[in-house]
Amino acid sequence: MQARSDTGTDGILGGADASADSFCPQRSRRYVLFAAILASALGFIDGSILAIAMPVLRANLGASLVEAQWISNAYALTLSALILAGGAAGDRFGLRRAFVAGIAMFVIASIACALAPDAPMLILFRAIQGIGAAVMVPGSLAIIAKAYPKSERGRAIGIWAAASALTTALGPVIGGIVLSSFGSGIWRAIFAINLPLGALAIWLLLAKVPADSPAQQRGLDLGGAALATLAFGAMAYGLTAMNAGGDGKSGLMNLAAFGLGLAALAVFLLWERRQREPMVDLGLFRIAAFTGANAATFFLYFALSAVLFYLPMLLIAGWGLSTAEVGFIFLPLSAAIALLSGPVGKWSDRIGPRLPIAFGSFVVGIAFAGLAVLAGTGFKGFWEGVFPLMVVMGLGMALVVSPLSTAIMTAVEDKDTGAASGINNAIARLAGLMAVAALGAVASLVYAAAGGGVVGVEFGALPETVLGPTVEATRLAATDRAFQAVAMISAFMCFVAALVAWISQPAKTVTQH
Repeated sequence: MQARSDTGTDGILGGADASADSFCPQRSRRYVLFAAILASALGFIDGSILAIAMPVLRANLGASLVEAQWISNAYALTLSALILAGGAAGDRFGLRRAFVAGIAMFVIASIACALAPDAPMLILFRAIQGIGAAVMVPGSLAIIAKAYPKSERGRAIGIWAAASALTTALGPVIGGIVLSSFGSGIWRAIFAINLPLGALAIWLLLAKVPADSPAQQRGLDLGGAALATLAFGAMAYGLTAMNAGGDGKSGLMNLAAFGLGLAALAVFLLWERRQREPMVDLGLFRIAAFTGANAATFFLYFALSAVLFYLPMLLIAGWGLSTAEVGFIFLPLSAAIALLSGPVGKWSDRIGPRLPIAFGSFVVGIAFAGLAVLAGTGFKGFWEGVFPLMVVMGLGMALVVSPLSTAIMTAVEDKDTGAASGINNAIARLAGLMAVAALGAVASLVYAAAGGGVVGVEFGALPETVLGPTVEATRLAATDRAFQAVAMISAFMCFVAALVAWISQPAKTVTQH
């Protein structure tokens, strides 16, 4: 029986007919969708499981807290700085070609990460992995949009989003169980699993999907990409290096690095203003609602990234929980977003994005404040305390995600929605980069001030030897205090996001300019 293209899943996943408004014959579209789902799984699973594996990874490689931060931030740096240029590469060279190149670079770098002999080499390979992701991440959704005609596009994107939510939810849980069941070196499997997944995606794209023509001969703003990388990298380095302490000269060098980053950021903004085809359309920031939505994004995702990076360190290295248990902290977030984004999106369409974003951000702030209280009281109940607060956090984020996208899209003209979405994506990732860098310094300083500096074990690290009862008690108390500071600052940032959203966003959906 012939598959229908206008109704049902069969039409989405393929059939015999071709469509005039797509480069891809209908029988091949299912392979585009499967490849996009696999590529999305690479990025989603890799990041969430790595946060859980970090204490074990640090023990296995002997990595310091600064090195742990850069294992995360090297990837975040290149991804946030280059993701807009990566999206433009699909327009310039063709989506299939760029998407395959991005997946290939990501997979090759992943194998190098799995084989890394020490922390510095892992940091280098993570940076290369981020370059591949900068092309792969925007290409995943873009190639679906180009392969499917408008009549089928919504269902295809829905399937992609549902599958992505499922992998995001189950990946950390399964990964945590695997990390708990095998030796410390099993963290390398987090990266090695990308080889079969990526290879299958590449084979599907090359063997089953025809090449598409470039949408336009669009230039790549490589100068802007280089300046953004320098700016974000120098600022993150200056903040991260504060963890290492040192003398006054070191402090001045850290301040100089941060100042260099600010100067490079200023040059980047001037560069973008002069480009005919800029990586970032600065003119969009003249729109108050667009600027406000991006500011709220920065504050909220700063908080979210900090908690999700440092909470596993507290639970594993401080409270002694297994990675199997800690893997469940990501489940409420993924499940709530998957289940509630649709209804919340409809609610936002009726009343406007202001209330959902502001209230959702406030709810996330309450959850993080609750984590700070738990860490301060010494109550170490995971299922009785931490997990319920993560459920509250997931509900708050589910209130934000869809309305925030709506706020970004409705604030600009139709022709600018792609650029606006890309800018918002980059800002969310930049927020994570800065959060891990800045709050790592805060955690390190508070940990040292609380007595952790005398026990010979850094914040978030597993002791290599058994410590005496008094020393261990000091370490655990200092670990609690350090994370409490992170959670309190994160809660404050959420409240700021709520205030910014309330002030900047319209109460009702407005028509486009």
